[in-house]
Amino acid sequence: MKALTYHGPGRRTWDEVPDPVVRDPEDAVVRVDAVTICGTDLHILGGDVPEVTEGRVLGHEAVGTVVETGSAVRTIAVGDRVLVSCISACGRCGYCRRGTYGQCTGGGGWILGHLIDGTQAEYVRTPFADSSLHRLPDGVDDETALMFADILPTAYEVGVLNGRVGPGDTVAIVGAGPIGLAAIATARLYSPRRIVAVDLVAGRLAAAERAGADEVLRADDGAEQAVRALSPDGLGVDVAIEAVGVPDTFELCTRLVRPGGRVANVGVHGRPAVLHLEELWIRNVTVTTGLVDTRTTPLLLDLLAAGRLAAGGLVTHRFALDQMPEAYDVFADAAGTGALKVALFRP
Repeated sequence: MKALTYHGPGRRTWDEVPDPVVRDPEDAVVRVDAVTICGTDLHILGGDVPEVTEGRVLGHEAVGTVVETGSAVRTIAVGDRVLVSCISACGRCGYCRRGTYGQCTGGGGWILGHLIDGTQAEYVRTPFADSSLHRLPDGVDDETALMFADILPTAYEVGVLNGRVGPGDTVAIVGAGPIGLAAIATARLYSPRRIVAVDLVAGRLAAAERAGADEVLRADDGAEQAVRALSPDGLGVDVAIEAVGVPDTFELCTRLVRPGGRVANVGVHGRPAVLHLEELWIRNVTVTTGLVDTRTTPLLLDLLAAGRLAAGGLVTHRFALDQMPEAYDVFADAAGTGALKVALFRP
């Protein structure tokens, strides 16, 4: 089969690799029908994730059809149309029993495209199929479903839930890329008073308005004061969600929150950011970080199927699966191409 493989910082190929096979009784092999590229894949190519080894098939998000299952798989069958979650869960370790699947110590967690071969291929082996694949509701198309492999649960769990967004809150979302847009959509489930999106790119701010942001602001020298002015008393926002992964945006979030506020960091950072504890400690500010657990994926899919959660508008560029190198080029040059999320489909 063809797959996108990593060969060191800045080097990738789309070439023939061996077909995946069932190696464990709990495995399934899935034919990839739709797949996407994540900002984390760009971090890997930048050399920020040294655990990824030479020849690794990248990718951790896909929609597909089950073509083979191991003898111990009980709830997933050949022919099922499934969402391949970015997180694999053994279902038995202490973390999994608490629903903290991202920290699985039984062989799961973020392993696809990281510690084992991933989804940017024609087929993928998925460990722990019963707890790591999700049957898709009828009527949900592949492109929309693809956003629930990582983007929606990450924004919801690491941003909205960790940030404890509640009714009447003022929420600032710094970064209006795919994660930021998904954070807007899922924050709206909790009836905040106002959602403010901050970004450098006009096209992304326009997308934030379409996603439901009440205010959009360009990230310039006046952004901090402008955000504060939009809070009821000028003291700052209740929740600031960092959805970029660079030091400047994280540090901006810590300045935007009011005393007693919460900073929920979602972005993947490749460089150190300064944590100004000398200023934050006296303001009772809470800072959270996290890897998604995907424990809310079934809930989010149910909300989608019921028409209570809008998840469209994130994909801006579409390709055939064998156009993977071109899709990477477009996604990596988001400033020039306007790409938010790219999707690739089996012909």
